[in-house]
Amino acid sequence: MKRTLQQIISFILPIIVLIIVPLCIESNISLKLIPTFIIGLIIMVIGLYAIIMTVSSIMRTGKGTLAPWSPSKHLVIDGIYGYVRNPMILGVLTVLIGESIAILSFKIFIWALCFFVINNIWFIIFEEPNLEKKFGDEYREYKRNVPRWIPRLRPFKPDSDLK
Repeated sequence: MKRTLQQIISFILPIIVLIIVPLCIESNISLKLIPTFIIGLIIMVIGLYAIIMTVSSIMRTGKGTLAPWSPSKHLVIDGIYGYVRNPMILGVLTVLIGESIAILSFKIFIWALCFFVINNIWFIIFEEPNLEKKFGDEYREYKRNVPRWIPRLRPFKPDSDLK
């Protein structure tokens, strides 16, 4: 029960970033063009898939949640994390870009860029150094082999990717 509650609470951040902030930015939402709405919707579905895969990996392998107050207990490098180090942020960014295309909102696109810049700074200054302290050489090897933002074509497998 406690774990389920933690998982539910961990969705507070994505809901704020994906729904609350865009609605505050773009209060006059209308479907301006059906083709762009469909394209944006497809992009949003891709981003949501990345988010679902990320949460699944964190729960299954990391034994934690996506929320910083209930982090993974184990380093997660399988699943979607084998392709890119920050799939959650990449998924959220993809959804935001899809939203901006779907409703033709330049303001939401600017929000997506701000969200990306803030998270990039956060990862460089805080998260990556803390992961190095917490997981040591295992994380450093992962960091050397898996890009922060641009996914690899093949998943990282520690034994086969050692140089």
